Amino acid sequence: MTQTITPRVRTLVLLLLAVTGILLAGAGPASAHAALTGSDPQQGVVVDKAPTQVSLTFSEKVAMNDDSLRVLDPQGKRVDTGKPSNISGTTYAVRLRAGLAKGTYTVTYQVVSADSHPVGGAYTFSVGAPSKTSVAVGGQDVGGTAVGRLYGFGRYLSYAGFIVLVGGAAFVLACWQRGAGVRAVQRLVVSGWVTLTAATLALLLLRGSYTTSGRLGDVLDLNLLGQVLQTKTGAALVSRLLLLAAAALFVAVLFGAYEKREEEEKRDLTFGLAIGGVVVAAGLAASWAMAEHASTGLQPGIAMPVDVVHLLAVATWLGGLAALLAGLYRAPARTPVPTAAVRRFSRVAFGSVVALVATGIYQSWRQVGSWSALTGTRYGQLLLVKVGLVVVLVGIASVSRRWTGRLTEAPAAKAGKDAAGKAAAAREAVKQKEPAGKGASGGGGAPGGKGAVSGKGAVASEGAAGGKGSAGGEAPATTVGGKKSGGAAKAAGGDSRRAAQLARQRAAVDATRRKRLRDADSGRSGLRRSVLAEAGVAVVLLAVTTVLTQTEPGRTEEEAKAATSSSSSSSSSSSSASSSSSGAVTLDMPFDTGGQNGKGVVRLDIDPARVGGNEMHVYVQRPDGRPFDIPEVKIAFTLTAKKIGPLPVAPDRITTGHWAASGVQIPMAGDWKIAVTVRTSDIDQTTVTKNAQIG
Repeated sequence: MTQTITPRVRTLVLLLLAVTGILLAGAGPASAHAALTGSDPQQGVVVDKAPTQVSLTFSEKVAMNDDSLRVLDPQGKRVDTGKPSNISGTTYAVRLRAGLAKGTYTVTYQVVSADSHPVGGAYTFSVGAPSKTSVAVGGQDVGGTAVGRLYGFGRYLSYAGFIVLVGGAAFVLACWQRGAGVRAVQRLVVSGWVTLTAATLALLLLRGSYTTSGRLGDVLDLNLLGQVLQTKTGAALVSRLLLLAAAALFVAVLFGAYEKREEEEKRDLTFGLAIGGVVVAAGLAASWAMAEHASTGLQPGIAMPVDVVHLLAVATWLGGLAALLAGLYRAPARTPVPTAAVRRFSRVAFGSVVALVATGIYQSWRQVGSWSALTGTRYGQLLLVKVGLVVVLVGIASVSRRWTGRLTEAPAAKAGKDAAGKAAAAREAVKQKEPAGKGASGGGGAPGGKGAVSGKGAVASEGAAGGKGSAGGEAPATTVGGKKSGGAAKAAGGDSRRAAQLARQRAAVDATRRKRLRDADSGRSGLRRSVLAEAGVAVVLLAVTTVLTQTEPGRTEEEAKAATSSSSSSSSSSSSASSSSSGAVTLDMPFDTGGQNGKGVVRLDIDPARVGGNEMHVYVQRPDGRPFDIPEVKIAFTLTAKKIGPLPVAPDRITTGHWAASGVQIPMAGDWKIAVTVRTSDIDQTTVTKNAQIG
């Protein structure tokens, strides 16, 4: 009979898909893990003489191709020449054509950070005087395309497949060796291998488009695939595929030769499989550690081994939990999960949690670095959510441990033993009766086959056999009863079919009875419910972890903010010093609209800040210094002392994050309150104010 998915397991699968979809959809574009910390020329500056090159400085080393750094004139034509080059440390530059005309130029960049994540952005500078530009750079946030979302989902599947593959195999070897013969556990582990393999191949194909154009049409571009294979991430994915080939052999032995061995013969093979399995699992975990967060930043030599241990601990705990869940719900009634296996897994899970907490604390310190980053950055907030989920998971696990302590030998196992004993007794009774029947049929020796007749009194098939034992009984059976022998054969065939059918019915009844007894065990039933709850929380935890790995670490974001603020301060100071005679005013005002990605800084430049007409430029930036593409910004001037205003100004959008207005009239000198209203979505907006002396 075909087994179907139970409603609870179906609900768990739907929960997995729903949570993954919500988190990946709400994550938006993959956050940059290398931030732009400086540029020359700087954002929004107006230079008298056209520069010969444009240079960008990042918070860490990045990888570039020929089109990673572009400079566009007001008409959208490229004015950069040659390939970008690394001129020093983390600073990269591209040369410009000579004789650039006056106007506003746009610098766009798209690079790959050292931890494999794409980074993109744009800003503007002007030569001589600002001008309108036709360049649209709103799509510079990489990872927000369909390819980016598919790549994120592929990462989720790869983590899930790794956890199920490694944790399920570890559960069989360490806790329940008889589980190697349970079809539900076999399917679970094999599905983990298939999922991880398919996800790795998909990531390898998507990688080129994900880090460059973001177009689905480029997924099968062999040139991009060749470029990916030369990168650190490409090497990690290929290494993972090679290790998965070894893992396939491991799984084949585990569920083939190992499962068929006797208990004593399994001991030596268990040790060999355990050593090989640990090596393969550690190698698979290292394919993540060598290409992501752990491979860059502080203490990579310590961080990568710690990351491997962290991944193995997660897989052992959550993957073993999935295998236990499959055994509790889908194992045949004749081979239920024994109490000893549950208790062994409880001890293994406790050790995994200890390792998980220890390595997690180190990783959190390394990636966050400060309390302000823990609460003030997206990475820190996601980390708090993850910690909360782990606490909930540990709480449910403690309930499972209490249910484990109440477990006794499964009633189904006892019933199976009783049924086996009764069946053996019935067979023995039949064997004892068989000699008597044969003696009656064959020992009479009466001519004419009386023995055959008396033989029917015992068993129909024995009657014919008994006839052979009587003297002269064979001829009458052949000559007189030729049809009788054929009828006896048909009767024997019908009896055997009925006996087989009855045997199947009795087996089905026994299996149903054992399953009913198993389900009636309150301890085992409570354990199933608590393990199912653990699995549900684990699904959400894995989704949050996947999004967390695609988010810029809090420490990097804080360092980028500090570098950007320092650069802005020095720029403002030099601008103020150089324009002190003209009285130009520059104001920086942080804002937070309260919505998703609602934080940023608005910079207001008023030149020459005097009575009469003025030029005004508004630059809106994200906390990491990248231009912020917002739908609307409004300015209002109020001179409270003279009760003048507010005087509204509606600047024109020049390009992403850059707004400007000319001929802004200031009627008289004084301490003007300047209110800037920033709208980041249809419903999220805020107004920030600052005073400045004008005139």
